[in-house]
Amino acid sequence: MATMRSVPRISALVRSIRSASSSAAPAAEIPRWKRIAGSAAILTVGCGAALAMEELRPVNAEDLELHPAAYPWSHNGMLDSFDHASIRRGHQVYQQVCAACHSLERIAYRNLVGACYNETEAKELASETMVEDGPDDNGNMFKRPGKLADYFPSPFPNEEAARAANNGAYPPDLSLIIKARHGREDYVFSLLTGYCDAPAGVEIREGLYYNPYFPGQAIAMAPPLYDDQIEYDDGTPATLSQMAKDVVTFLTWCAEPEHDDRKRFGMKAMILLSLVSAGLFYFKRHKWSTLKSRVVAYKPRH
Repeated sequence: MATMRSVPRISALVRSIRSASSSAAPAAEIPRWKRIAGSAAILTVGCGAALAMEELRPVNAEDLELHPAAYPWSHNGMLDSFDHASIRRGHQVYQQVCAACHSLERIAYRNLVGACYNETEAKELASETMVEDGPDDNGNMFKRPGKLADYFPSPFPNEEAARAANNGAYPPDLSLIIKARHGREDYVFSLLTGYCDAPAGVEIREGLYYNPYFPGQAIAMAPPLYDDQIEYDDGTPATLSQMAKDVVTFLTWCAEPEHDDRKRFGMKAMILLSLVSAGLFYFKRHKWSTLKSRVVAYKPRH
């Protein structure tokens, strides 16, 4: 009986505690403006701490790298092809300036036919180089004039010779350089035209040159281009920016020689697929829909 009497007392005590807590809650509630002010203060302190940590973070060389601008290349549009006159001028720049250090191992003279030279001109260019061939009947290697099937010769016999001739720096092959660099044409163009004096407080080791677009800003390649360095066959003024634009266009073609054919095939494929899609839509609406929605009913015979 004592246990049964204690149950109502406990229930009454719980109800009194709940009523007291509910009546005291409004009195202890924080005003809205104080909550907003507290949140703003916490946010301000957090932002200040983040900025302070950013100021204390050490600055790395790659943080100062200047990103290239986006240039309006004439071949970047969906329906745009290469400027083949620019490819021809770019080959002149490569042949007279870049070929002294950089190779084009993946490009053969036959690839130039139809892109920037006719077959006769390409044969003349190939014959200007001497290619090692053999062995002959006596087992000896010999030199012969180049042919259309030959690839562009490398300026150095091996990587060690290339490094020895360039103070330890290895000139990369340019066949796929556009695809191999983030920023593609924009980066290479900015690199070629971006040489300048180092800003105050920046020291460049002897034998290196300051270029804000190069990772680390110190590059072993001397400024390769300057105004009136070569004379174009078509009479175009050979300014620094013009030569950089032309050689970048040529290197883009080297990396993507199928560029024009790919876009031409893509347009044909889009037209063909559009016609096929129209036929499929007609078949679905007028033929397949009747087959899909038909109902087969079986009527049993009594």
